[in-house]
Amino acid sequence: MQRRTFITTGAACAATLAAPAVLAQGGKPIPLKFTLDFRINGQTAPFFLAESKGYYKDEGLDVTIDTGAGSVASITRIASGVYQLGLGDISSLVEFNAQNPGTPMVQAVYQYYNRAPFVIIGRKDRGVGADFKSLQGKKVAAAAVESTRRAWPMVARKQGMKPDAFQWQTTDFSARDNVMVRGDVDAATYFHDSAISLFARMKSEELSVLKYSDAGVNLYGNAILASSNLIAQNPKAVAAFLRATNRAIVETFANPAPSIAAMRLREPILDAKIELDRWAITAQYVGAADTRSHGLGDIKKLLLEQQVDEVAEVFGLKTRPSADAIFNSSMLPARNERSIKA
Repeated sequence: MQRRTFITTGAACAATLAAPAVLAQGGKPIPLKFTLDFRINGQTAPFFLAESKGYYKDEGLDVTIDTGAGSVASITRIASGVYQLGLGDISSLVEFNAQNPGTPMVQAVYQYYNRAPFVIIGRKDRGVGADFKSLQGKKVAAAAVESTRRAWPMVARKQGMKPDAFQWQTTDFSARDNVMVRGDVDAATYFHDSAISLFARMKSEELSVLKYSDAGVNLYGNAILASSNLIAQNPKAVAAFLRATNRAIVETFANPAPSIAAMRLREPILDAKIELDRWAITAQYVGAADTRSHGLGDIKKLLLEQQVDEVAEVFGLKTRPSADAIFNSSMLPARNERSIKA
């Protein structure tokens, strides 16, 4: 069996992760199921670059990438054992772990969105301006269970607004653009990069983009999550997945076109230019300012602790998981491998 050298991730875990990857019994690649947070598009193009270039295969992994049903649903998919890995929202993971005390069933292992790309986009002709307070009394479309909607009370607190300052209009993800264009609602929640489809149908000067990050809410967004069973039983497989994925993310920052091309192998109907524009927005949140100090995929523990406190306060959680229970950094690639090179 060919042996592969693994990059160490620090003194605490060097002995564990320096050994080569262990293939499944019989020398076969280790099968892993990974759930996206949503549909296939430019937001997650690096995962498909890693797949198409054989980076997962090179690490001794056989990775299956499936579409998701929202960044909250990914957590339950992993906790149920149906998937071992996925993209899911950190704030929702805090809530999930608080409601399921004890040894966590799911942990974040690589912070994909260094800042959550949460926005509410409103129509200026409906009176939605550059201030969140302009949403008062409006009708805002959002899916029934999605992280941007659930995080709204945190913004309301920062802005001195009531959580029920406007009326939620429950709308399926796929219908948001339509209800916005038709004027059925005054505004809608989005991941900023998901709104590229709306921007293709409405002029930018017709819309106000209200960023949660501009409201003083510093939230980590979707992270790569792993089941605790996988972490305990095969941390080398998790480290291998992160190494291959990180390699593709770094390459995507340097040149996104190959990643978009790889993504279109799965969804050829998608327009390459639109998806390149989508990635350009995604990159602002994946490679946010903090990544210059600690590299892609990592966090500042103090910020995560503050986020845990905020989530606990807003959602009335009876327990507050520790930052260490939420985020496990022991399997990250080496720091020098996580630098944005362009």
